[in-house]
Amino acid sequence: MTTAAADAALAELRDRVRAAAAARSGLCIRGGGTKDFYGEAPAGELLDMRGYRGIVSYEPTELVITARCGTPLAEVQATLAERRQMLAFEPPSFGAAATVGGVVAAGLSGPRRASAGAARDFVLGVTLLDAGGRALGFGGQVMKNVAGYDVSRLACGALGILGPILEVSLKVLPLPAAECTLRMSLDEATVLRAMNEWGGQPLPISATLWRADEFLLRLSGAAAAIDAAALRFEREHGAVRLDAGAAAALWTRVREQTDAFFDGLQPLWRLSVPSVAPSLALPGAQAIEWGGALRWLRSDADATTIRDAAARAGGTATLFRGGDRSAGVFHPLAPVNAALQRRLKDAFDPGRIFNPGRMYPDL
Repeated sequence: MTTAAADAALAELRDRVRAAAAARSGLCIRGGGTKDFYGEAPAGELLDMRGYRGIVSYEPTELVITARCGTPLAEVQATLAERRQMLAFEPPSFGAAATVGGVVAAGLSGPRRASAGAARDFVLGVTLLDAGGRALGFGGQVMKNVAGYDVSRLACGALGILGPILEVSLKVLPLPAAECTLRMSLDEATVLRAMNEWGGQPLPISATLWRADEFLLRLSGAAAAIDAAALRFEREHGAVRLDAGAAAALWTRVREQTDAFFDGLQPLWRLSVPSVAPSLALPGAQAIEWGGALRWLRSDADATTIRDAAARAGGTATLFRGGDRSAGVFHPLAPVNAALQRRLKDAFDPGRIFNPGRMYPDL
C-alpha cells in the first residue's frame, strides 16, 4: 500500500468516526470479521478497517514488526517466516481474512501461550483513533517503555471498545531450531498432576493438549534437548512420536478449532483456571491446554452451573461459541473491576460509540 493510499484510507476513517461522534451513533469496528462470533453481538454502523493496511516496518535483528490494522495476519506471518521468525503467541485466525488489528483487539493466544506468553505480552505499542479523529500513540517498539498507563496492553483483548486500533508494533521471536510432538494415553487426573510437575522442571515443553484420554505434548528448542526429553517420555509414559507433518497439522487444527473436539452443536465454553485446579466436575466433554490453565468445555449446562464451578476453582468462564447468551458472554465482573472498566471507557470513549456493548452491556 502506498503512503498516499494509506493517508487516504486514514482520512476516510477519521471522517467516519467524527461523523459518528457528532451523531452519537455507534460504530461496529471490524477487520476481516473472523471473530464476530466472539463476545456479545456486534452493534452499530460498520467501520471497515481493512482499507488501512500494510507493513510499516520490520527489523528482524530487533525482533519487532509494525503493521497497520487492516494488514492480513497471513501476510505478516509469511513475512516473518522468510526470516525464520514468528508471532510466538500463535494467534488463531479463524479464517483467511483475519487482520493484525483483529488479532490484537481479540487478544487470543494459541497453543504456545503457556510457554511463550500471551498476546498482550508481545504488544509493544499501539496507535488508537479517538472520537475526535485524532491518532493517539501509546508504547513504542521496545519492551522497556513505561510512561503512565500501559494502554498498549489495555487495548489488547478490549474488542475495540477503547477505540479502533490503527497500527500495532509486535515483538517477534525466532522459530524453534527443532520440534517434536508426542502422543500418550493418560487419564485426566494423571495429566493434570503430571503437567504441573513437568512445569517446574527444565523441559522444553511448548504446547499441551488432553482430550478423551489422549495426551499430546509438543517439545520445542535445541535438537539435543528435545531428543533427551522425548526419550524420557517414551521410557516413562510409552510416548509415541508423531510425524512432523502430522504434528504441524494437528496443532494448526487445535489453534484454529477445526480439531474434532470442537465440532458439534453444543455450546463451547472457555474456562480460565489455575493450572493446579483439579478436574472440574461438569457435564459434557472437556479439552485441556496450557498445562491445565485452559479448559474447553462442550456442554448444555446452564451458565450459572459452569461459572460457579470455574469460580470455585479460582477462575472464570466465557461462553466462546454458540449457546444462550442471555446470561452474558463474559464472566461477570467484581464490583471494583466493573467500576475500573467503566472509568476506562469514560476516559477513552465517553460518547459510547466504539463497539457498544461488545463486552458488557454498559461498555
